[in-house]
Amino acid sequence: MNTKRVLTGMRTTGQLHLGHYVGALKQWVEVQNTGDYDCYFLLADIQALTTHADRPELLTTSVRDVVLDWLAVGLDPTRPNVHFVLQSQVSERAELSIALSMIAGYNEVTRNPTLKAELKDLGKDATIGFIAYPVDQVADIYMVSPTPPESGDKLLVPVGEDQVPHLEYARVLARRFNQKYGKVFVPCEALVGEVGRLVGTDGQAKMSKSKGNTINLADDAKTVESQVMKMFTDPKRIRADMPGDTVNNPVFIYHRAFNPDKDEVADLAERYKKGRVGDVEVKSRLAAVLNNFLDPIRERRAKFEREDLRELLVKGTKAAKEACVPVMQSVREKMHLVYPQ
Repeated sequence: MNTKRVLTGMRTTGQLHLGHYVGALKQWVEVQNTGDYDCYFLLADIQALTTHADRPELLTTSVRDVVLDWLAVGLDPTRPNVHFVLQSQVSERAELSIALSMIAGYNEVTRNPTLKAELKDLGKDATIGFIAYPVDQVADIYMVSPTPPESGDKLLVPVGEDQVPHLEYARVLARRFNQKYGKVFVPCEALVGEVGRLVGTDGQAKMSKSKGNTINLADDAKTVESQVMKMFTDPKRIRADMPGDTVNNPVFIYHRAFNPDKDEVADLAERYKKGRVGDVEVKSRLAAVLNNFLDPIRERRAKFEREDLRELLVKGTKAAKEACVPVMQSVREKMHLVYPQ
């Protein structure tokens, strides 16, 4: 039997928002529901310290918030193929990260486009942990690599088409290790889905809690309505009877992502482009759409808020640890990190 595994995750820095749903969670639920893969969903609490090291006490709350959001959107760790993994509790994963760092080049790591973009926004001296996290993310992926690798084994990472190049470095390190020391890793592959993107409610390219431009999965109906009514639209449209842009308009971007009534979206867009509908009507409909979408998520979250979630993490983390132990044993043997005979 071939082994097929999926590894993906999120930093635990607080409640998740609609951008997380469109950009990741929707696809994760679809992958889980196929039943074709062992899915390891990683709560990256160590990597959260790359930006939250001065407030580590928030991690406990953040881990629970992320777990609640995952459960609320339909991820189900009671399935035998689904595991919620707390990163910090898999010590072998941290050891694997150190081992991989010995074959990772500083210049190639600092060329990582995501790292370069985040360095610009950091606003302070970057820690070694921050600089090294591209390698640490590679360790996340390969801690569940089928070992020893056999023909037909798969290790998949869910991404959108535009993110496929970002996985190449993980493939580079796997091939480098296999060639240098011997075969241990199954080079990961992208599991490509229709992963979308949402702009912030203020029209900025990225949702950010610090900018206050998010709609969280846990927000109540009044908060959602308030955020929607403050949303940016077309800055050039100063009156309702003026033609407006719907392509780059955040309100219509959200309509296209969440409104199931495509005829209504088309009608609103057509009237908006002709100056026959105002922002208030378009936003009011969006608020109703988003609250209809979030109602069952809120209900599930409320149910799980009353439960002790620790056992779900213990069980999932144990599964990841069991997968990682043979990986790390092979790495030690190949790198001669064992007691001499």
